[in-house]
Amino acid sequence: MQTLWSLFTVLAGPFVGSFLGLASLRLPAGRSFMRGRSACQACAKPLGPHELIPLLGYLLQRGRCRACAAVIPRRYPLLETTCLTIGLLSALLASGPLALATAVLGWWLLLIAVIDAEHMLLPDSLTLPLIVAGLALGAWRTPGLDHIIGAAAGFAALSLVALVYRRLRGIDGLGDGDPRLFAASGAWLGWTALPTVLLGATCLR
Repeated sequence: MQTLWSLFTVLAGPFVGSFLGLASLRLPAGRSFMRGRSACQACAKPLGPHELIPLLGYLLQRGRCRACAAVIPRRYPLLETTCLTIGLLSALLASGPLALATAVLGWWLLLIAVIDAEHMLLPDSLTLPLIVAGLALGAWRTPGLDHIIGAAAGFAALSLVALVYRRLRGIDGLGDGDPRLFAASGAWLGWTALPTVLLGATCLR
């Protein structure tokens, strides 16, 4: 059973990556990513079943739409490959349902990162569930206030930074989603990890 969980986690990776490619475009635009067929962005031709196969579909089409020959953005195979890698690493580092849960967290964070990089947006529909999940997992694994304090401190800290920056400079220095994402970090990792998370985020910027 443990092997089946790991195998499913790895095989699901490319399909999740294909879904993230769609969701990362439609979610910021306020469009439903649960309805409507995938189509070429250039000519709007709906994609056939074989064209929707993760990674293989891109190779079969040689990176171009068969209808209009427009170049298929490389973000799609890159996302599918990245999600495959996340699934593989999760299966190697964990086992059973925990492997899948670890992969889901990685895929979720990847979706947030892609939307933030491409649209400078951190949707509440992605950050708020992350906070709830972190608090629930924290309460289950390590009962206490550590994760609750982490979420509250993370939100309060960046909200205060945003407020002070706005007062001093007259412009927004942080988006509304940044405090929520930092709160999610505190919810998952506890308040003691917040300085490390902030340092890492600053270095990545």
